[in-house]
Amino acid sequence: MRFSVRLLRLSCLLLLVSACATPIGVARVDTQSVYRSLTASELSAGRPSATTEQVLVRTGLAQRFHDDPAATLVALRGTGVDLSRDRLFALAELSFVHAEDTRQPEYYLAAAVYAYAFLFPTTGMDRGVSLSPLDPRPRLAADLYNLGLTLGLSTPERDRVVLAAGRHPLSFGTLTLAVDPKQFVWGGYRMSDFIPMAEFKLRGLRNRYRQPGVGAPLAAELNPIESGPATEMARKHIPPRIKVPVSAFVRLEHVSEGIATGHLDGRLELYTADQATSVDVATQMVPLEFEPSATLAYILEGAPVWGTELSGFLSANQRPFSDGLMMLHPYRRGRVPVVLIHGTVSSPARWADMLNELQNDPVLRGRIQLWLFTYNTSNPILLSASELREALHKTIAEIDPDGQDPALRSLVLIGHSQGGLLTRLMVTDSGTRFWDAAVKVPLEQLEMKPATHALLEKTMFFTPLPFVTRVVFIATPHRGSFQVTTFILSLVRRLVTLPETVVEGLTEVAQSNPNAVSLKALGGIPTAVDNMRPGNRFVQTLAASPLAPGVSAHSIIAVRGLGPITSGNDGVVAYESAHLDSVASEKVVRSSHSTQSEPDTIQEVRRILREHVVGTAEKPGIPVAQGR
Repeated sequence: MRFSVRLLRLSCLLLLVSACATPIGVARVDTQSVYRSLTASELSAGRPSATTEQVLVRTGLAQRFHDDPAATLVALRGTGVDLSRDRLFALAELSFVHAEDTRQPEYYLAAAVYAYAFLFPTTGMDRGVSLSPLDPRPRLAADLYNLGLTLGLSTPERDRVVLAAGRHPLSFGTLTLAVDPKQFVWGGYRMSDFIPMAEFKLRGLRNRYRQPGVGAPLAAELNPIESGPATEMARKHIPPRIKVPVSAFVRLEHVSEGIATGHLDGRLELYTADQATSVDVATQMVPLEFEPSATLAYILEGAPVWGTELSGFLSANQRPFSDGLMMLHPYRRGRVPVVLIHGTVSSPARWADMLNELQNDPVLRGRIQLWLFTYNTSNPILLSASELREALHKTIAEIDPDGQDPALRSLVLIGHSQGGLLTRLMVTDSGTRFWDAAVKVPLEQLEMKPATHALLEKTMFFTPLPFVTRVVFIATPHRGSFQVTTFILSLVRRLVTLPETVVEGLTEVAQSNPNAVSLKALGGIPTAVDNMRPGNRFVQTLAASPLAPGVSAHSIIAVRGLGPITSGNDGVVAYESAHLDSVASEKVVRSSHSTQSEPDTIQEVRRILREHVVGTAEKPGIPVAQGR
């Protein structure tokens, strides 16, 4: 009996044990959970990666790192001689983990040093052993290097990175950093106040472009340096708030030996995004890391340019930057200028998405240089167009006085809305059409001051600019805007202020020539809104003027909704007003009037510009500029 009871108890125990999970086994979970566990790291999940955990477990240091991270790092480094790449990577990530916990810069810099040694080994047991191209560690090591440099060289507030020569403590020694002051000169400026970009979250831009690679991605402030032609030109065309995307790369000499001895020497190398895209390290070309989208968004954060949209429309006293023509970087020989011209009650900031896409296009970057034109958008369109023409003429003459750069003879102008009308005037031979539509007596027969004569001559008579070979019209009211009603005109005339030179000049002409000129008969001095009223003599005259032969023209027309195109509109301009028969291409985008940020519009501009730069490169004597 007792034996039977014991046997029953044993059987029950065996059944109970067999029903429990085995010490080793698997459990099915969802794909995302498995992927997160395999790809987690200090940078993405706040805990060491699986490969680093493996090193800690293999060396028996997992619990010790939890209890005493600093001592564990010392033990993991050992003598620092012949460290394997597995251990170097673990040291890089774990140093960064401890740096995040303590905010001690010596651990951030140590993470950068270990990551550099992992990426570019010169000695050690793994020297010459290639990593699998699918190994995720090199990308993570590059991020640890970049962030280690950024945070290790940052101010305590972490809002600036200090790039200066000197000795920097490491968790296991010192880093002596050498800096060549010439690295900080860019065009007519000296770069300073380096702002870290990697930790910013962007808003407003459709895409964030980052060139992944090595180097701390920064934005540099600009300070003019000694006077000279290049400096003066840069001051004239580069706005004061502009920032430059740069990458700060520290080249470490004899890094393996330095880890063993605790004494490392590094040399700072500073690269701008428009000058270089890669760097030669250990006989291999390695991409540099840049954050161009983050830099663009940083420039526009709280920028005064937003306030000029309304003020520049209401008052002619709100003068645009310099002569209105702005550059995002100093002139680069061999790159075709693409000039973007905004519309009414707008500003260059409205081209942000277009700029972001074009300057990050792999075919276009290195082949084009983006310029922007701004103006008082309530001024008479002929006056604004004359300012654009004068700015382009002067700039081309300044930057290439001897005509040695053929790329400057192949400009592209892209205008949105009213900007499209300014663009059209750059490729129009008006003859005396505008003058004859307003005044029946030749200009030479009227009495006026020389200054007034010069003003009328430059604003009423247009010839095509010989260096403009392609134009793009975006939502352009070639025949006027149906939104310009009598009420709108009355409101605008009460609110806006026109330039004194125009008002005084036309008043003088009317008073000196009462039998030939009557401001009342002319309907008063027109604003740009008057000019865009359907039936206005200006817009009718311009619509009847042919484009210059040899100029390639393209139309991008916005139409709202899904209805018929030909009877549609964008809320401001009707299709029939934006359509031109003589263009090389026409693209209809389902969009409202502010279509310059729409993906389809940007895609069409990209297509046109790619076609342009390929055609330009095929012409004899046209160099193709490339970043090195």
